[in-house]
Amino acid sequence: MAEQIRVAVAGAAGRMGREVVKMVLEDAELELVCAVNRSHAGTDAGTLVGLPASGIKLESDLAKALGSCDADVLVDFTTPQSVYANTELAISLGVRPVAGATGFTPEQIEELDKQCRMQGIGGLIAPNFSIGAILMMQFAAQAAKYFPHLEIIEYHGDQKLDAPSGTAIKTAEWIAANREEIRQGNPNEEETIEGARGGYYNGFRIHSVRLPGVFAQQEVVFGGFGQSLKIRSDSYDRAAYMPGVNQAIKKVMNYKGMLYGFEHLME
Repeated sequence: MAEQIRVAVAGAAGRMGREVVKMVLEDAELELVCAVNRSHAGTDAGTLVGLPASGIKLESDLAKALGSCDADVLVDFTTPQSVYANTELAISLGVRPVAGATGFTPEQIEELDKQCRMQGIGGLIAPNFSIGAILMMQFAAQAAKYFPHLEIIEYHGDQKLDAPSGTAIKTAEWIAANREEIRQGNPNEEETIEGARGGYYNGFRIHSVRLPGVFAQQEVVFGGFGQSLKIRSDSYDRAAYMPGVNQAIKKVMNYKGMLYGFEHLME
């Protein structure tokens, strides 16, 4: 059996963090070596996710935990406010970051890429780890060559902090790379309620729906003469992201530099 990959989890007591902890504990190729969260310090990570005790107690200080656990990879599903600093910390310690977060600027990603290369390690920032969502984005980008008139509608729960979602932004970026900017709609249209037409990006609109009871869906609606096309992805549970996270942990061991987008690991 090959040597296990030693995994640390930041935000381990959060909704996504718990799924990551559970996935790591259930994979014989991975070893959970530390779990960090501002709350729940001292709680056994296995017990926290409904599994037998793992012997790994949650810690509250990421720097201290990473400095002592000799992790290969840090999986971070914390908040946009903390993930950049966490990623820099991991890289400085030679730990490969896998960050499921949005809000990184191109300049920040470029800087993190330089830091990874200086350390000789790989890293990944991914707005979405759902394989279905990545395929939806790829198909939408291809369709935009033939249906340049489109709108993006994304749906999330009402506790989501950012709008539009990172997946919607990534989708918009891919689409924009495949079509000329076209300002859609009637040139004389007027919003009688501000924001009714959604956010403007490269000539098309992005609409963010935030409702209780909704998990994560996105559709791209294309319109043409006498026809329309809808490409949609629906995720119903956080477990849907775990095959992607698992793949990222294993593949990040084999390259150098910071990648932006899980699609790079699907090629």
